[in-house]
Amino acid sequence: MTPPALTHDTLLSALRDGLGARHVLTEPEDLAPYLVESRKLFTGSAVAVLRPGSTEAVAFAVRACTQAGLAVVPLGGNTGLTGGGIPQGGVVLSLERMNRLRAVDPVDSTITVEAGMILSEVQDAAERAGLLFPLSYASRGSARIGGGIATNAGGIAVLAYGNARDLVLGLEVVLADGRVWNGLKALRKDNAGYDLKQLFIGSEGTLGIVTAAVLKLFPRPRSTSVAFVGLDSAHAALDLFVALRTRMDRDLTAFEYLPPFALEIVLRHVPGTVRPLASAHGAYALIEVSSARPDADTRAELEAALGEALEAGLIADATIGSSGAQNGALWALREGVPEAQTREGASIKHDVSVPLSKLPAFLERASAACVAAMPGLRPCGFGHFGDGNIHFNLTQPAAMDRAGFLEEWGRFNRIVHDIVHELGGSIAAEHGVGLIKRDELAHYGDPVGLDLMRRIKAALDPEDVMNPGKVIPRRAGTPSAPSLEPD
Repeated sequence: MTPPALTHDTLLSALRDGLGARHVLTEPEDLAPYLVESRKLFTGSAVAVLRPGSTEAVAFAVRACTQAGLAVVPLGGNTGLTGGGIPQGGVVLSLERMNRLRAVDPVDSTITVEAGMILSEVQDAAERAGLLFPLSYASRGSARIGGGIATNAGGIAVLAYGNARDLVLGLEVVLADGRVWNGLKALRKDNAGYDLKQLFIGSEGTLGIVTAAVLKLFPRPRSTSVAFVGLDSAHAALDLFVALRTRMDRDLTAFEYLPPFALEIVLRHVPGTVRPLASAHGAYALIEVSSARPDADTRAELEAALGEALEAGLIADATIGSSGAQNGALWALREGVPEAQTREGASIKHDVSVPLSKLPAFLERASAACVAAMPGLRPCGFGHFGDGNIHFNLTQPAAMDRAGFLEEWGRFNRIVHDIVHELGGSIAAEHGVGLIKRDELAHYGDPVGLDLMRRIKAALDPEDVMNPGKVIPRRAGTPSAPSLEPD
């Protein structure tokens, strides 16, 4: 299937011959769904959308495009939040047809899947084998596992199981020259040279295209309990987290933080949600405890721990779900925040992390600085408190024009990211860099680290065809990220 040297004029014909004409989309109405990212902040352009159905077909398409000097932008479920899958010319290579389950091994506790498999389908396949694949986030019903690996996705289970990179044992990757690296090993220990898979996890398709992965599986929890807790402040939340972590260790599966504003807008906008506590409080935490031990009683364990916290003055009130349905209702209060924010008005979003010990200080300082910069602004810092990752979103003042508010994104980036940087944090915690944070990374990144990234990019993709312009500009004169459009 190796094509001859191609020009742009002959490329599409060669791709149709190699992939099948119906898998090379060129009509504007067919391209449109692949060119707009999930929040509609960016709209891209492309010559074509390619839909290969095998690793060999992906390799063929990449070779052809590289020979023609045409950029290749890989796309999974298009659920990314930083514009990393938006093309600026070239072709979109969609992995939607590469969605097969290759193997499940209960003894090795592994599952081997193709990159286009929907995350929830990976979870379901693990469940059918009596095991758990713990990576989970709101878009699990449409996000594809390859995209999750390419962005090192996090989500709600990082506290107990880690990010995507902690769950990957092996990868299959198509490189920029069309070669296929077969690193699909199911080994827990392998020190035979550099750990190459880690180069591609979190690289956002700029170094190669992940086509398959071997993933870790875990025993399914036999007992799970969820509590919703009222606290005085983020400082109290930190004290509670440390106490629970000390007592429960790995049974503490999730510790999610909500400010009062987040809970109020969920109750206002998300149907079916119910106020969980009788009184309002200065902060809230959603806590999940789970265990795979046959004799585990997580409800009793959680009741005892929260009783001690109440006596010690760490919490003001708490409720514990008594059934799976009640656990789900409590989780809905946390998972409904993004939807509620959308209905409340425009949001300027920051996905950041700081050392856990500095989280309360970050929330206080960043909130105060942003309100001072724009009176009436409504900060909404919520999320994965236990691993230091906060979605520090800013909801527009109630009477302000939506488009005018979003024009202030750059100004608030500087306010928030300066504080994050000062506290030793990261401006890109779990969503990646993509387009929206590329110039911010250039501003805050360590110069030596940025140089190493450029060198790796140049070594693996010397022609700069793999998702060019994302994460870090390689060549001088690369244009700045496009301006944000109203969502």
